Amino acid sequence: MSEYSLVLGRVVGEVLDDFVASTSLRVTYNGRLVVNACEFKPSQLAQPPRVEIGGPDIRTFYTLVMVDPDAPSPSNPHLREYLHWLVTDIPGTMTADFGQEIVSYERPQPTSGIHRVVFALFKQLGRQTVYPPGWRQNFETRDFAQIYNLGLPVAAVYFNCQREGGSGGRRRPPLIIQ
Repeated sequence: MSEYSLVLGRVVGEVLDDFVASTSLRVTYNGRLVVNACEFKPSQLAQPPRVEIGGPDIRTFYTLVMVDPDAPSPSNPHLREYLHWLVTDIPGTMTADFGQEIVSYERPQPTSGIHRVVFALFKQLGRQTVYPPGWRQNFETRDFAQIYNLGLPVAAVYFNCQREGGSGGRRRPPLIIQ
């Protein structure tokens, strides 16, 4: 995962502060690896992804945040950042299945435009030190990390998502037949 891709995709800047990855983060949907700027359709995201965490050992715990900074649309993201999933107390070297899902998974379902969906991984100071927010809309990853003393992310990755059948580009002008 290239951190430079996170800058190009405006994830660093809009969602996260600049950081140096220090832990591995592997996210897959139905066996397909999420790499920065890859594309998924909502139908491919029905179930939570498999998330594998690196880290030194199982006594180190992590928090995984999944947000959409482009909600409800990239041209008018007034619900930025929409929280799709929050898992805490994930032991290092394990999967997110071993953590505590404190905000249940909600699959991305954009209605217009191409949305970035960001996974950010933070190292916790200890176990059971992170609690659920009271909302999904207008979640702020930076503020959340600051409140719970999570510091900068230790890993992040994002993908692009648009509605089924969406082209992502500008609308074509209507075809006029004379």
